[in-house]
Amino acid sequence: MATPINASVRYYRRGVTRVLWVPTIANKNSPTRAELTAGTALEAETGAMSGWQTTSGTVPTPALGSRFTPVVGGEITASDSSLTFWASKDGDDVRSLLVREADGFIVWMDEGDVPTQTMDVYPVTVTSQAKVRELDTAAQIMAQFAITSEPAENVTIPAAS
Repeated sequence: MATPINASVRYYRRGVTRVLWVPTIANKNSPTRAELTAGTALEAETGAMSGWQTTSGTVPTPALGSRFTPVVGGEITASDSSLTFWASKDGDDVRSLLVREADGFIVWMDEGDVPTQTMDVYPVTVTSQAKVRELDTAAQIMAQFAITSEPAENVTIPAAS
């Protein structure tokens, strides 16, 4: 009999997941604790998120000797991504931090900031700050991001200093 996959320890994302804006990371595959500490924690003001996933395309590799067309892995892309924040009536909110054309990194610590767990590091440019205008909801600001190079996924979170 085949060995079963490990049973997951399921969790509710709210109150656990950390998301950081980090202006500078020298090596996205191995951020230091000092670099992460220099970032800004966003989760307390994040009301929604969209995207933040990579997908892989495939490329057909037909051969004259077979009617079957096998495929191989192809391009890796990242979906359009955004974070939506609560707007402040006095204007002192995310708009002063995530300004259009700012370069940096969005770091996702899905299971919390727990050394030896993993995080994903997305190199990004802020492309817009859209004011979300809806009648029956609190005011929000949607920051949209261009993911500028392949994210570093499942990177080990460094120990606290």
